[in-house]
Amino acid sequence: MAKTAIAYKEKMKEISMLSIICSCLYPESRKNILGDFEDMDIKPINKRASGQAFEVILKPPSPTSDVAHCITSPPRRDISLEDIQKKLEAAEDRRRSQEAQILRILAEKREHEREVLLKALEENSNFSRMAEEKLQVKMEQIEENRQAYLAAIMERLQEKERHAQEVRRNKELREELMP
Repeated sequence: MAKTAIAYKEKMKEISMLSIICSCLYPESRKNILGDFEDMDIKPINKRASGQAFEVILKPPSPTSDVAHCITSPPRRDISLEDIQKKLEAAEDRRRSQEAQILRILAEKREHEREVLLKALEENSNFSRMAEEKLQVKMEQIEENRQAYLAAIMERLQEKERHAQEVRRNKELREELMP
């Protein structure tokens, strides 16, 4: 199946687009077979409103075509012990480099986590301190307001007491003057 697909791809490269277009424009100049290659036939299918359709028929590959399409790998050169040793050392260096990079990334993550934790603790501490200061200021304000309220009440009470004494004195004076 893979050889058939490779053969198909190779033959599709060989087909001239001009010959296909010309055969579409002048179908009477050719018979039913548009192209006849050694291992592929191209036949037109009924014309459609959207354009022309073709049927590509692959013939079974012949023994000669297999040889023509066989791709050989480049010759392998002999690998010496030194080359193998160099490759192993390079692989070991890459592994060490990757490990060092992973350790560096992990250390950076740990440092970042530590910084985030310290920042959170500092913000929490700042929030607690600010809340405590606000509460202290509020308590002081409440105490000042209470003291001012009590002083105002005492002042009114003393004023009433003075007024009551004055009224008593006036009453006593009236009683003395009116015998």
